[in-house]
Amino acid sequence: MTKKSDHPSIPAWRKPIDAFLSFRPVSAILRRTVPVLDRWLMRLTGGRIASTLGMGMPTLLLTTTGRKTGEPRSAPLLYMRHGADLVLIGTSFGSKSHPAWYLNLMANPRASVLMDKQSFGVIAREASPEERPVLWKKATQTYGGYEKYLERVGGREVPIIVLSSLSNACSSQDPDQDPKSRTWS
Repeated sequence: MTKKSDHPSIPAWRKPIDAFLSFRPVSAILRRTVPVLDRWLMRLTGGRIASTLGMGMPTLLLTTTGRKTGEPRSAPLLYMRHGADLVLIGTSFGSKSHPAWYLNLMANPRASVLMDKQSFGVIAREASPEERPVLWKKATQTYGGYEKYLERVGGREVPIIVLSSLSNACSSQDPDQDPKSRTWS
């Protein structure tokens, strides 16, 4: 049975906001400012507060390993829940190139997520061809701007990434593959 929270719909009051945010000049500004602001806000609040929170858009802070540098790289991203997993959409505000976080995950699928005062390890995978239509529909029900972004990506396939908690995806017998969740105070 599907829970209602698994299939959110965009509230009527937010539809014009989503349309405005996905407008090309606005999304170009947001692409440069929101990640900087949200990285700071989310670290400060343990993932509880992001600039999108007031608009009802769920946001997490994803930390990947840089594919070129090997250094931690953090990106605040909209997400949706799909069962026990989290799903990310790689539109990069409608950019013609893939987002860096996606390229980093393809090089090393292990990452960490900060949200709701908890940090935990995840393993990433691309959504299967069978999952893509279901997850894309769910994504557009979460944020209406994704449809506009899809028009601007220049024909590239938008990545749909499924994040599974390492504690769910790995045997708890192996402490190297099952990092303990960290609770923020």
